[in-house]
Amino acid sequence: MSVEVVMPALSPTMEKGTLAKWLVGIGDPIKPGDLIAEIETDKATMEMEATDEGVLVEILVSEGADDVPVGTPIAVIKDADATGDAPAPKPAPAPPVMQPVIASPAPAHPHPVLDALGSDKDAIRIKATPLAQRLAAANGIDLAKIDGSGPAGRIVKADLGIASPTPQVGQPATAIPTISTKETRTDVSIPHERVNLTAMRKTIARRLTESKQTIPHIYLTVDLHMDPLLALRGQINAALAATGAKVSVNDMLIKALALALKEVPNCNVSFSTDALLRYTRADISVAVSVPNGLLTPVMKSADTKSVSAIAAECKELAEKARTGSLLPEDYQGGTASISNMGMMGIRNFEAVINPPQAMIMAVGSAEPRPVVSEGEISIATMMTVTGSFDHRAVDGADAAALMNAFRRLVEEPMRLLA
Repeated sequence: MSVEVVMPALSPTMEKGTLAKWLVGIGDPIKPGDLIAEIETDKATMEMEATDEGVLVEILVSEGADDVPVGTPIAVIKDADATGDAPAPKPAPAPPVMQPVIASPAPAHPHPVLDALGSDKDAIRIKATPLAQRLAAANGIDLAKIDGSGPAGRIVKADLGIASPTPQVGQPATAIPTISTKETRTDVSIPHERVNLTAMRKTIARRLTESKQTIPHIYLTVDLHMDPLLALRGQINAALAATGAKVSVNDMLIKALALALKEVPNCNVSFSTDALLRYTRADISVAVSVPNGLLTPVMKSADTKSVSAIAAECKELAEKARTGSLLPEDYQGGTASISNMGMMGIRNFEAVINPPQAMIMAVGSAEPRPVVSEGEISIATMMTVTGSFDHRAVDGADAAALMNAFRRLVEEPMRLLA
């Protein structure tokens, strides 16, 4: 008896994934619990476990195939007794650069995209973007008859001759602009290296484009006097020295933002079609840079946790983000975000809102600056922070109240310990 292995849903919101690597080959015996493949989502790379026992007899989706819908057959396992003398293990054929090799699924389980690609031989010969493949399947276009205009003769959407739909006369225009999926034409004559987009990078591009196209950003900037907070941090770390734990400036800023959101609840919101969602909990998404992009693990209920607890949890989440081992519950949700580029020497910047959240705090570097106090010039450690707000959901006065509450908490840091 044959059993199809399908692309799993590794999180409640996962709709498709990239088959990053096969951990087994044709002819390998498999039992439940064996790791058989690495699946890359927009947030992490996770290992896929087998649920059936048998011998791997066919690989339907090769390594590197991206945008594979959940539920798509990716391999076939047969009962060991039904295979007879199993063939010697051999590696799956390597696909050409940027070209997934996808064999036709069994007729009992038709799949429009896979059917349009045909056999392995045809898939190797035809070079097309995943978008062009989907559109060709949906419109009954034979890719073998198309000359590609993309890099190395690759077929792109524009080569299919499919016109974008135009609204009928009298039809109202959509209120939200559509995010363009048209491929950017680049000059391939310039010496370059082509780097395939990961699922994470594609998601970042899509979400940030969506954010800037659909969310009217308003930016408010304040300067913070950091010396009191730095002094308190030194005292906390001295007290924690015996445990080996340390509290960072960012840990204390996370607590300050969470408390500020509780103080100004009109900023702890999300914009919905016909309502505002006002959150009763302050969950802070913390931007963490990783080799392939940016992840935002969530510090849940940050307003109720001590700065030392925040420090320990942040360290754990950051390590999981960098090793690609974040679980869905580690990064889903969040009511506001904080992005700190101060350690990179950046004095001031404006961050893009992480939808569906309505604000993000951009943190610059703490540095000595001349300041004027009571008519006298002195040197103080100052930090510039900029809040980006969704102006559909947050009025300017409420945004200003949030920024001032954040400044008071930082400049009177004992309130962070209350």
